[in-house]
Amino acid sequence: MKKLWLALLTVIVAAAMVAAQSKPDKAATTGKTAGGTTAQSSTSAKSPATAPAAKTGDKLDINSASKDDLEKLPGIGPATSQKIIAGRPYRAKNELVAKKIVSQSEYDKIKEQIIAHQATAGAKKPKK
Repeated sequence: MKKLWLALLTVIVAAAMVAAQSKPDKAATTGKTAGGTTAQSSTSAKSPATAPAAKTGDKLDINSASKDDLEKLPGIGPATSQKIIAGRPYRAKNELVAKKIVSQSEYDKIKEQIIAHQATAGAKKPKK
């Protein structure tokens, strides 16, 4: 009887894992957690220091974007883009306001266009 329950539990867990992989998690895609705080998904396998200016869909990754890419954002000039680069890495995009790199009004203009990806914990470092 224990083997039957174990087998049933294994099938349920496997089905849940398959469903989770095929259906994006709302918290990971919206950047919101259940408590309403901003969070970012850590799906990037590249480290922020070595990643090229990466875009996720239409969103610019503030942890790896070039200075030129950052300056294309509304209200972001050379000085602000340099401050963004100097403040890397970011765990969440709202850290731009928390670290006083941009004002709340500047952040409101760009928040839908940016994302802050993190390197995964098990990612391999690039060979030199």
